[in-house]
Amino acid sequence: MKVLPAFLRFTVPTVLMMAFAVAAPKPSEMTVKGYVLDSACAFTKNLEKPISPQCANACAKAGSPLVILTKDGIVYWPISDATPSAGQNEKLLPFAGQMVTASGKIFERGGSKAIVIDKIEAVAASK
Repeated sequence: MKVLPAFLRFTVPTVLMMAFAVAAPKPSEMTVKGYVLDSACAFTKNLEKPISPQCANACAKAGSPLVILTKDGIVYWPISDATPSAGQNEKLLPFAGQMVTASGKIFERGGSKAIVIDKIEAVAASK
C-alpha cells in the first residue's frame, strides 16, 4: 500500500477547504418585516397576508414549511445554517399568521431568498 507524503496529506485537505470557503455564498445581515404564513398558500393562493393564525398553524402542523412574506411580495424561506440542517417551523409556529420582524443572515440563490433567523418578534398591531 502506497502512503502519500506527509505534505500532501495536509496540503490537499487544506486546499479543498479553502476552495469551499471561496465558493460559499456570502450572506448579508438584514431585518425583514412580513407575515408568517404557509408556503403553499403564499404561492398557490397568491395571498398578501395569512387567512388566519389557525389556518397557518394547521398547514404547518401538517408539514408545510412556514415562510415570511414581505409587503412587496418577497418570500423568505427560514433555514438553518447548521449541519445537519433542520426545519424551522418550530421557531415560527408561535408567530403563525402574524406580522413579524426577523433579523439574521440572508442568502440568495437563483431568485430565492432565505433567512437564518437570529431574532424574531411579533409586530404590535396598529391602532
